[in-house]
Amino acid sequence: MKKVRIGVLGGYRGSSMINYCKRADNAEIVAICDKLPEVLEAQRQRAEGLNIAFYDNFDDFIQHDMDAVVLANYANEHVPFAIKAMKRGLHVFSEVLPCQTMKEAVELIETVEETGLVYAYGENYCYMPAPFEMKRLYQQGKIGEFEYGECEYIHNCAPIWHSITYGERDHWRNNMYSTFYCTHSLGPIIHATGLRPVSVTGFEGTKNERNLCGGAKGGQFGMEMVTLENGGIIKSIHGNLYKNSVWYSMYGAKGRMESAREDAQNGGVKRIYVNCDEYAGEYVKKDPESYEPTYDVLADTKGYGHGGSDFYSMYFFVEKILGRKDADTIDVYEAMDMFLPGMFAYRSILNGGIPMEIPNLRDKAVREQWRNDTACTDPKVAGDMLLPTFSKGTPDIDDGVYAHMKQLWDTECESGEGNYRSSAFHQGAKK
Repeated sequence: MKKVRIGVLGGYRGSSMINYCKRADNAEIVAICDKLPEVLEAQRQRAEGLNIAFYDNFDDFIQHDMDAVVLANYANEHVPFAIKAMKRGLHVFSEVLPCQTMKEAVELIETVEETGLVYAYGENYCYMPAPFEMKRLYQQGKIGEFEYGECEYIHNCAPIWHSITYGERDHWRNNMYSTFYCTHSLGPIIHATGLRPVSVTGFEGTKNERNLCGGAKGGQFGMEMVTLENGGIIKSIHGNLYKNSVWYSMYGAKGRMESAREDAQNGGVKRIYVNCDEYAGEYVKKDPESYEPTYDVLADTKGYGHGGSDFYSMYFFVEKILGRKDADTIDVYEAMDMFLPGMFAYRSILNGGIPMEIPNLRDKAVREQWRNDTACTDPKVAGDMLLPTFSKGTPDIDDGVYAHMKQLWDTECESGEGNYRSSAFHQGAKK
């Protein structure tokens, strides 16, 4: 079997993708790029005699003889790297999120169209057992046409905030607005139904004490009420509530299905419950069917992140490159369907909670309206369209907060303990 030659940008988050390429029959890892020497050294020690090149500069990295790149760098910096890679002739697997501005969205879509290369969005929550099974059942018509759904990605990051921001005041996580990181919640339902979101109303959590204590400047959590093209509605919530929950629920014209919650005793997002009739209006009273679904492609997913879903998102990406037309990847248009509701939910929040139309960027005429829109909370990118990180204005946080986070991070690195172990897993690369 031909193996796709893959390079990975981002030595910490990219570890799962690197592991895939080391073990897969259809791929091999040929290059790794990161801006920090300790990241490269850690990966070099794990190379196990493989022929892998190491780079600290992205422009040099994409000159390497390879077929595709994985972008596992900062979540707000994927588009510049994706465009450079595709213009070099490389297929792209992009970690979340797909972009941070409408200008970037337009440029990314047009680069994908111009090059004809594979772009796969790595929304791994779509490939967890229950959500993946929900897509299969929905496409079979099991619950009928979608009418309503709820989705949650609650991740209380307060205990590990120092580990994922490194005490950096301007780290993207500290500057993100409440509805920015929305695709872990919305993504699986968008992927299951294949329906395009057309409008959204946003809500923002304002009890910000936990956020402010860690240096985060956005709202505590975000919520989107999304209307789909068929009139169905999704309620999506994500952010820093207490405690964690990952959960998906879908109602259709003849029944419903849902995952177990993350902390359920019987398997969390590995287990699905299905309760539906043979036809709309049958109204048969019965107990829901409950089981842990299996995949058509069975694999040893130990060592892969997010419940093994990292394996399947990479597997389908590689299969798509090899020409498998039914490989279950998330293309650039669907990636925007997952992300734009969060972007425009925040615009809704800033405008007093009014509904906002979600642009259909498949339409070239619509793209022209947004080609120069750089509105975001990143000062390096927004220019004169800089948005506040919070509806009440960007908080002014004392430098001492970040100094404390940095001290916790340094102590963790020195001890080798904690969630992220050491600075050898810090993400990034030189532009």
